[in-house]
Amino acid sequence: MKLTRTQGNMSSRDENLIRQARKARRYAHAPYSKFRVGAALLSRNGEVFTGCNVENSSYGLTMCAERTAIFKAISMGEHNFQAIAVVASDPDFTPPCGACRQVLWDLAGNIDFVMVNSKGDIRVKKLKSLLPYAFNEKHLHRKKRSKK
Repeated sequence: MKLTRTQGNMSSRDENLIRQARKARRYAHAPYSKFRVGAALLSRNGEVFTGCNVENSSYGLTMCAERTAIFKAISMGEHNFQAIAVVASDPDFTPPCGACRQVLWDLAGNIDFVMVNSKGDIRVKKLKSLLPYAFNEKHLHRKKRSKK
């Protein structure tokens, strides 16, 4: 699903998520990259969990905004989601990194992923389109093949 919207015709759900993601971005700790990201994750019952990126001098230990939001939600007992909005100050759209795609797939499923660029353009994609052929629990439970 390739859908691009402008601010004039976005849904109220997306508008609310984007507003909360922008607010979360203000708390980003990005002293090295200066790339500040905010995320807002919407649960099926309407609760919103926000997150921002938190950098570390060892980049591998940095936490992305998307994972901050979903880990916060899971740690508070929420397990059912419908959408996540991500806002960054990039003129292009900022898709989730590979780690975030896998974590979101495992913990949230095929939710809507709302990307907003610095021009205010919005693109909504289903998570499955961002992670085709996703690894999941079915790959962990394959039966052993018998030797012939």
